Amino acid sequence: MADEERSRARASIADVAVLAGVSLGTVSNVLNHPSRVSAVTAQKVARAMAKLDYVPDGNARSLAAGSNRTIGIVLPDLSNSLFVDVARGAEDSADRAGHALMIANSDTRLERESRHLRTFAQARVAGILLTLNDEDHYEAIVGDTPKNLPTVMLNLAVPVSRSCSVSVDNELGGWMATTHLIETGRRRLVFVGGPESLDPVRDRSKGFARAVGERSLQPVRAISPPGVNRADGWGVGTALVDEIRAGVVDGIFAATDLLAAGIVQALTAAGVQVPEDVAVVGYDNNQAAWDSPIPITTIAQPGEDMGRVGADLVLEEAQRRFEHQHRSLVLEPSLVVRASSRPSARPPG
Repeated sequence: MADEERSRARASIADVAVLAGVSLGTVSNVLNHPSRVSAVTAQKVARAMAKLDYVPDGNARSLAAGSNRTIGIVLPDLSNSLFVDVARGAEDSADRAGHALMIANSDTRLERESRHLRTFAQARVAGILLTLNDEDHYEAIVGDTPKNLPTVMLNLAVPVSRSCSVSVDNELGGWMATTHLIETGRRRLVFVGGPESLDPVRDRSKGFARAVGERSLQPVRAISPPGVNRADGWGVGTALVDEIRAGVVDGIFAATDLLAAGIVQALTAAGVQVPEDVAVVGYDNNQAAWDSPIPITTIAQPGEDMGRVGADLVLEEAQRRFEHQHRSLVLEPSLVVRASSRPSARPPG
């Protein structure tokens, strides 16, 4: 009860101002910009604080100073372990610099992305990391980002005239995945993508086309399901069963691991053998790939590196605003080979 009473009676900055006979702005200057206040006034305020047992609130002081020691990050899907890795890397970098990381999940919904940006701006965070898959979303919400608040785009390259960005070379990743299928003896290939508005999917498709073109192969076709999740993959896998049994398709490159996992589940449920009848490669190296009953070959994105580099850039801009120059950094993916794409025993067709 005594603690509760003390909490209720805790002095505020307004109480200090009244007792010292000064304005709220003067007390704020004593706390945050003491050089702006005369020694006599500062002493009056200090005596009032001591008499009232006033303890400045660290967050309030940060807000008064114009920013706090927090970085905000907007992630599109926390159920995707790739973005958990991005957050982990960002937190490592922020922690080394004495900052905290505030995480917001958008579920790829535009209105949520905009709302999170406004919330971070109102909280006066030191900077924002914005993780998007969709260039249309970026164009729609770029106006919601305060011009004076350091913002770094993750997973999407944007012009350096606007902001820094850290992305992955998805075209290279698509080329690597497709080249791996070809080198394991597959020749009748299908690319499974998703909505064309998703920049990473579009770039991975370009890598697929480049790899088959270099070998003068004709892909069976490209398939664009409505989404890039496991249920979308299940639908694609079910639709491909007859073509795989007929030998029309012997290799599948899926634009995400969730798609690949759904495809593998549908095929095995129908009695199709992976990789004996068809090889499957995904993209992201998230839990859907390594936890699959048939572990799925994938292209690993350097999620932790993306988050770490992005946080370094946003802190650099926050701390050296007038010297900072925007940069667009592109990281390289890597191939992780697992059971879903073991070499074919059949001679190349």
